[in-house]
Amino acid sequence: MTHSIIRGTRCSGFFGRRMRLAFAGALLASWLPQVQGAASPPDYIMHAIADTARPVEQIKLDAWRKPAAVIGFSGLKPGDRVADFMAGNAYFTRMFSRIVGPNGHVYAFLPTQELANCAPDETEGTRVLQRDGRYKNITVLIAAADRFAAPEPLDMVWTAQNYHDLYDSFMKPTDVAAFNRAVFRALKPGGVFLVIDHVAAAGSGLRDTETLHRIDPGSIRAAVTAAGFVLEAQSDVLRNPEDAHALKVFDPAIRHRTDQIVYRFRKPLR
Repeated sequence: MTHSIIRGTRCSGFFGRRMRLAFAGALLASWLPQVQGAASPPDYIMHAIADTARPVEQIKLDAWRKPAAVIGFSGLKPGDRVADFMAGNAYFTRMFSRIVGPNGHVYAFLPTQELANCAPDETEGTRVLQRDGRYKNITVLIAAADRFAAPEPLDMVWTAQNYHDLYDSFMKPTDVAAFNRAVFRALKPGGVFLVIDHVAAAGSGLRDTETLHRIDPGSIRAAVTAAGFVLEAQSDVLRNPEDAHALKVFDPAIRHRTDQIVYRFRKPLR
C-alpha cells in the first residue's frame, strides 16, 4: 500500500456472534499483510471492523474494500463528527459509529434524489439504523444533495463510490459545484473531505459516469478544489492496474476489483 502526499447497480445467539467475529477476523487477516510497511491501523478501527453487529454480507466485502487501510488513511478518530454522504446500506456508517464512539457523532446523509429514484433496498441499511439501539450516535439526514448540511460543524465528510453519481440522471437536478461548496461550509477549518470512486480512463472527464459508473480522477480534483479544498494526499490501496477502465463496475469480470482512487481533501485552516 502506498500513500502519496500532495502539497499545495446504483438506480442471532452466542454461537452466531462467535462465528461472525471469527469470519470478520479471517477476512481481516487475508489482507492485513498488504499494509506492511505502513503504520498499523489503530485499535479503535480494528475493533469497529470486528463489530459483530455488522451484517455478514457487509463483512464479506472487507477483503475488497479494505476498511482498515482506507479509514486509517482518512484520519477519522474517536470523538469526531463525520457525515457519510450517500450512505447506502451503511457499510461505512456502522464502523464510523464504533470509531467515533459516544463522544462523537455520525450523520448518515441520504439525498432526496436517491430516495425518489432508486430501489428502496439500496438505502434500507441506512434507514433501519434509526430504529437500531446498538448505534445510538447515528442520525439519518435527508435533503437534496446540493443542500447538504449538518446540525453542527463536521470533522469529516466521506463519500465512497458515489461522487460520480452526482452527475447522473437519477441524481438530477444536482448542482455539483453547489454540493462541493456545501461540504466546504459544513466542515470545520482543517476538516477532511474523503472521496473514493471508480476510476475511468484518463482524459475521459465525465463521459462514463452514467454508463460505466466511473469518473476521471482529474474531474474530481478540479471540481472539489474549485470549492476551496486542497488535495492533501491520495492513497493507492484500492488501485488495480489490471483494470482497463472499459467495463461497467457491476460487470462480474471486474465487480469488487475496480481501480479506485482515494483522495483526502482538506479545508484550509484560514
